[in-house]
Amino acid sequence: MSRTQQAARILIADDEKLVNDFLNEILARKGFAVDQALDGEAAIRLLERNTYDLVLTDKKMPGRDGMEVLRAALACRPSPRVVMMTAYGSVECAVESMKIGAFDYIMKPFDADQVEEVVVRALSGTAECRMPSCPGVSIVGSSERMRDVLELVGVVAPTSSTVLIMGETGTGKELVAREIQRLSKRGNRPFVRLNCAALPDGLIESELFGHEKGAFTGAVRTRRGKFELADGGTILLDEIGEIGIHMQAKVLRVLQEKEFERIGAHETRTVDVRIITTTNKDLKAETEAGRFREDLYYRLNVFPIDLPPLRERKDDIPVLVEHFIHTYRGLCNSRVRGVTDDAMKVLMDHDWPGNVRELENCIERALIIGQGDVIGKEDIIPPASLARKGKLSLDPGTSLREMEKMLILKTLEYTGWNRTTAARKLGVSTRTLRNKLKIYREEDISSQPEEMSVPGPDEEHLAFAR
Repeated sequence: MSRTQQAARILIADDEKLVNDFLNEILARKGFAVDQALDGEAAIRLLERNTYDLVLTDKKMPGRDGMEVLRAALACRPSPRVVMMTAYGSVECAVESMKIGAFDYIMKPFDADQVEEVVVRALSGTAECRMPSCPGVSIVGSSERMRDVLELVGVVAPTSSTVLIMGETGTGKELVAREIQRLSKRGNRPFVRLNCAALPDGLIESELFGHEKGAFTGAVRTRRGKFELADGGTILLDEIGEIGIHMQAKVLRVLQEKEFERIGAHETRTVDVRIITTTNKDLKAETEAGRFREDLYYRLNVFPIDLPPLRERKDDIPVLVEHFIHTYRGLCNSRVRGVTDDAMKVLMDHDWPGNVRELENCIERALIIGQGDVIGKEDIIPPASLARKGKLSLDPGTSLREMEKMLILKTLEYTGWNRTTAARKLGVSTRTLRNKLKIYREEDISSQPEEMSVPGPDEEHLAFAR
């Protein structure tokens, strides 16, 4: 460990005294300054009084739990990096903590080497591009395009301006929105998100503005909407381009007047909410086509941030891969620590139409099926790249059923007709694969003339794979 890392101040929060003392012994022996808290309340009090470089907090504690400690830590200025400690079987909580802003997580039970590794990584910021003025930023990338994005985030975060984040699906628009909230003066206030693409206008209105009991059939109680819940904080309207003209007028009113009414109510309510919106559409083109209100567009487009697709920032792929390996290694119970040169070449050559989200899913899948210490080329080739490289020929008009059959047969061929390996690569159970093969074999046999008795190549393969 470097001298700078050894001078770091660390807070341990765990209600199990044995674990607390174990961590203290490991870290103190390495020269760190360590404070201990046996519950969330004590940890938050220490965060209010002191400045820390790193917080190790258990997820499950009496009273105020680890998620509250995480939020309190992120609200500090400067904010420490946070590593969440969680028991095996609570990986959903660990992943949720990462989404909120935790640097990493570590699964219990752990040993001294694992603790030292995660501490060094957290203090050095491995695989993360961190702006000097914004400690703890969780946006990964070091390319020039992403540095420009991070600079814009740092500029707009301290203000109350409305932000429009544009980018293709999977580029990380919500992550940028959360980073703006975290670095803003509202960082310790509510952050409320609504996916506008997931609901019809009628339901969006109730979700945004709430309703009174009896306002419509099924309204059995009064309910507060997202704007009320976000009062004093930030609301994220995800995929704002999906809402209809009628709802656009209501959102415009809140932007202009900071007021609204619940459905079925006569009382006007006022809110103090910062609005961040995202879209994967060209809102200017939508406006010109008459599908999006021009006045709302200009109200939303006060401070635009355009997120580049992954194919335009491929220099970030290696650090993203490293980040996802660290993120999912424990969740997938994998010992993988890197990728081979051949595997990285495949990753760099792929266009990633699903962007960072597609890469994330690809690495998680590779960790599940990989058997060694590194991810090999055979573990990560995306099905889409197989098609583009000519290994899977798909003609226009091919049915989904035929595409599925072709992909299964090609995967079996690739794995030497090993059903177990093929099933893992396809992300299905061996039983499901066996049933599919049985159906394909019956279809092939039934489609042949009765006088044919010699099986064709595909039938031979299907019989071999039984």
